Amino acid sequence: MKISVLGCGRWGSFISWYLARQGHEVTTWGTEGHPSFEVLKNTGRNEYVVLGDKVRLTSDLKSAAESAEIIVISISSQSLREFMARLTELSVKDKIFVLCMKGIEETTGKRLSEVVADFGISKDNIAVWVGPGHIQAFVSGKPNCMVIDSENKSLVKRLCDEMRSDLIRFYYGDDMIGSEIGAAAKNVMGIAAGMLDGGGYSTLKGPLMSRGAREIARLIKAMGGNELSAYGLCHLGDYETTLFSEFSNNRAFGEKFVKKEPFKKLAEGVATTRALKFLGEKYGVDLPITNAVYSILFNGKEPIKVFSELFSRSTRKEF
Repeated sequence: MKISVLGCGRWGSFISWYLARQGHEVTTWGTEGHPSFEVLKNTGRNEYVVLGDKVRLTSDLKSAAESAEIIVISISSQSLREFMARLTELSVKDKIFVLCMKGIEETTGKRLSEVVADFGISKDNIAVWVGPGHIQAFVSGKPNCMVIDSENKSLVKRLCDEMRSDLIRFYYGDDMIGSEIGAAAKNVMGIAAGMLDGGGYSTLKGPLMSRGAREIARLIKAMGGNELSAYGLCHLGDYETTLFSEFSNNRAFGEKFVKKEPFKKLAEGVATTRALKFLGEKYGVDLPITNAVYSILFNGKEPIKVFSELFSRSTRKEF
């Protein structure tokens, strides 16, 4: 397939490397002058992958987007609306869009596929690629399983079958609401896990996993999705790489937040916390862990005190 990956940061560069490894014709786009683009332009590699001459690198968005059959987008989720406004000035309305991002629009609570659809892209041409995995593990040959989902089931099958390999086994998704909400929400749980690590309460990550998945299942159901999606690869299946891994940006952010140490990388879960709180209120769903993280990040509450109170609430039934 002829694929253009828009975004050349950590995940964008990995996706380009992976798809080229599968024999696809890959173009990677980035912004001239941006550090992640410049290092690839000057060296053909970054700290994660070697692209070399297997991937065409360009800063010409028109060339990258209009020459592709499939457009993969891997940028900050909160930048998607602004980027789509720019992208849809080009001839891209008939392209297939694959979103390799995990987030919810902070100001509207919209799923990322909904943001793309706002610009006249047919829902049948939009897919999401979610699930567990860290680049550092993939490039060292350690496999994992991921999910591709879309309202268009024939597109799901085609993408999964064309992109699968011994490194990534793809599952056919059948619940866009669950896949997108679950994938985004796991980053909020990752921040909570990091806060527990930073405060010396890592033993509470077991209850966090159990209650977190249940919390998000209730929200997915209220939004019209399948609550079982929360227990699949998009959410609970991604907990190992998000709640426990040294490579998880969101977990690392939470840990450093508690320790009052700086964190310079992107933690998508911060904006997602605001979005989830908004959705919980909109759909009348109690999200105690999300609300706890929100109170710490945005209301200045003391992290360990908040979590201690959360996990010592009055006795209740588990489900």
